[in-house]
Amino acid sequence: MSLSLRQIRYFIATAEAGQLLLAASTLGVSQSVVTEAIKSLERETRARLFRRHAKGVFLTLEGNQFLQHARNILAAVSDATRAPRRSRSELTGSFALAVTFTVAGYFLPAPLARFRRLFPGVEPVLHELDRADIEQELVDGRIDLALFLVSNLRNAAAIDTEVLIQSKRRLWLPVNHPLLQPKRVSLGDVAPEPYIMLTIDEADRTAMRYWETTRFRPNIVFRTSSVEAVRSMVATGAGVAILSDMVYRPWSLEGGRIEVRTVEDPVPTMDVGLAWRRHAKLDPCAQAFHDFCHMTYNAAGAEIR
Repeated sequence: MSLSLRQIRYFIATAEAGQLLLAASTLGVSQSVVTEAIKSLERETRARLFRRHAKGVFLTLEGNQFLQHARNILAAVSDATRAPRRSRSELTGSFALAVTFTVAGYFLPAPLARFRRLFPGVEPVLHELDRADIEQELVDGRIDLALFLVSNLRNAAAIDTEVLIQSKRRLWLPVNHPLLQPKRVSLGDVAPEPYIMLTIDEADRTAMRYWETTRFRPNIVFRTSSVEAVRSMVATGAGVAILSDMVYRPWSLEGGRIEVRTVEDPVPTMDVGLAWRRHAKLDPCAQAFHDFCHMTYNAAGAEIR
């Protein structure tokens, strides 16, 4: 298999933009160049990475899996080729990093492991808190940085953020469910179905915000703070759910299969980001983690020289 960094950058840009034309504009190339890069990737991987819809493209299951690897590839190349602003071996100390439950379980482990390899003398002191407590701790200066769902931020006047990933929310279904058959699925189609509502990290409040923009409401039969419980109940046919690709896995703990469909109504992405107190001067260790996150997730599309 022969893949280029350019193909991978174009793939990531398309996944994040959701439109070939927008991705091409962001990259400063023609749409045909991006299209050919995606087709070449699909030939090399022998998998369909995108599907088209009326407003653009969306990732297939295989495309979503490839996206995680693609980001890791660019991050690893960036780590290997970009010299840090300070000597990594000489930087020592610690900083306080707060995370929410979902971020701790489904996002943090991979970037944290990479950061520790790059900065062996720096120790992030981790705190798992809910969003409201994290915001207060940031404002009061008791923690340096936080990773949480910045789309739920309340105190935007006192806290600066940078979005690191935008994870699409899709409909989770058991195999052979009738909603796997139609070409399009709307919230109106989902509304009569028994619905499993996740409550952790304000997931239920977020869900109701987009449901309330329609005349429909979910038929909630069970509320749970466990993603694994949602996974198991969907896989066994007890209900359906709309959750983000970040927490999606195709199998439940019992080995049941979970399928996904994109909902055509506007359903916001789950935005995971870095947060810090506005106007705060970060100490060198916290700044190193800040710069690492920016380089890994938001500068990965830049040319590596």
